[in-house]
Amino acid sequence: MDAKPEAANRPSRIPGGRDGRRMLLITFIDRIGSGLWASVSVLYFTYVSGLSVAQIGTLAAVSGAVGIAGAPLGGRIADRFPLTRILIALQLLRALASLGLLTTDHYLPLLAISAVGSLGDRASSVLTKLYAARIAGPDRVRYQAVNRTASNAGWALGGLAAAAALTLGTTTAYRWLLTGDALSFLAIALLTLTCAEPPSSSRIAAAGTTSHGARPANPWRDRTYLAYVATDTVLFLDDSVFQIGLPLWIAHSEGVPHGLAPLLLVLNNVMVVALQVPLARYGTTTEAARKLLLPLSAASAAGGLTLALSATGGTTRAICLLTASAALFTLAEMLHAVVSWELSLALAPDTAQGAYLGVHGLAQSGQRSVGPLAVTAAIATGPLGWSAFGATIALTCALQHRLVRDRLQRSPLSVPPVTVSKH
Repeated sequence: MDAKPEAANRPSRIPGGRDGRRMLLITFIDRIGSGLWASVSVLYFTYVSGLSVAQIGTLAAVSGAVGIAGAPLGGRIADRFPLTRILIALQLLRALASLGLLTTDHYLPLLAISAVGSLGDRASSVLTKLYAARIAGPDRVRYQAVNRTASNAGWALGGLAAAAALTLGTTTAYRWLLTGDALSFLAIALLTLTCAEPPSSSRIAAAGTTSHGARPANPWRDRTYLAYVATDTVLFLDDSVFQIGLPLWIAHSEGVPHGLAPLLLVLNNVMVVALQVPLARYGTTTEAARKLLLPLSAASAAGGLTLALSATGGTTRAICLLTASAALFTLAEMLHAVVSWELSLALAPDTAQGAYLGVHGLAQSGQRSVGPLAVTAAIATGPLGWSAFGATIALTCALQHRLVRDRLQRSPLSVPPVTVSKH
């Protein structure tokens, strides 16, 4: 007779209940669409739109710069309006931007449309994270781990579909891939309509400002949080290692087959899918997440060192060391995902979570600008450059570990008193 109560008290496999499961499906579909487009966007602008290399570079730089504003803007709005409605609006905006790219081959319209899409993309990313934090509650670290698994699986599936479509070698194939990206945004907008609005301390606080005159916390005046965001920008550099650093290093390494680069990216995705959830168990509290900065520091330093050593010795030695480096930087990526997810929320007051997460979103956006410069500088410097690259991330981990210690000791853990939506 006690079996049913025990089953009811048993924690759900997916935190957040029905809405948690639906948001995972939304993430999965979103990343399939992104995988379809991201892997062919440069080729589309080259072969379909007929843009030059300089035009494509400028388009990517401008849209990326505009996208930086999406994170803080979206976070600020989310503290004042229902989160699900904003997400739906952003997903529709991204769909319109993708479809808009199909309507013209002229440079300036393509530039404007890409900038709008980038703005919606960065804002949507921050607000999806905020929604997950609100519905998962104390299990938010485990939820984020499952979410990253779904995200990487979606990216891989979308990338494989894009690779298969490109075997056709026609402009129609490129257009269908872009259309698939747009349809993925429409699909997740419809799915978001079925998600409940989670309770929000920040919206309650924002509503109270008009009657009591008190202002919610401002992340732009929070020096500790801004310093944390600056250090986290450095820790996000592993993203540029896989997108730019490893492929370029392999391309300029004598005797190393160029086909190793995509295989290392596959290794990265497989490791994240297989290990992200188990690793999340070691960061289920704020203090535990902060302690993970130490192994993260070691993994980053070792990744830079093995990448430097790959320049010495023969082909077999180089392949083994490059594979080891990819595995180490993937480990660093997974550890940082746990740490960043928890600390970005733990350091933010409940009454302004959206605004704070929006500012934290600048770390990943900023890395997209700084990262390519950092890894190309490491490549230009040679083996010593990669050693310095890994050591810089390791030292930044130590700095962040000390930076957040006093703040976390002064304030309680950031798990809101009410976080899971009721049905």
